[in-house]
Amino acid sequence: QVQLVDSGGGSVQAGGSLTLSCEASGRRLSRYTMAWFRQTPGTAHEFVAAINWSTDSSYYSDSVTGRFTISRDNAKNTVYLQMNSLKPEDTAVYSCAARFLYGWSSIPNDYNYWGQGTQVTVSS
Repeated sequence: QVQLVDSGGGSVQAGGSLTLSCEASGRRLSRYTMAWFRQTPGTAHEFVAAINWSTDSSYYSDSVTGRFTISRDNAKNTVYLQMNSLKPEDTAVYSCAARFLYGWSSIPNDYNYWGQGTQVTVSS
């Protein structure tokens, strides 16, 4: 079992930055592909970014490409999402997710473990 704890959310003005963290316990993250999803009330999880377990290659949705960066520190068992140039439409609850040994996917059901989510609010 992997337990994921998301943190780092908050309220910022448009154009600002935030860094989200996802700290894991129970297993080492080195063999897990990690991803960030976001969700607004009444909608499904939206894929944001992912980083492959084997290659550390990263993937992004079109809406965040060039503004967000996903990274991992296996020694700290933590994954990060650096968010720059934030826009009001980035407002959502952000959750990290993990899947064991498989490559990245933008489909939420492909991930086995989820963090509890952290709220990001961007005001104009």
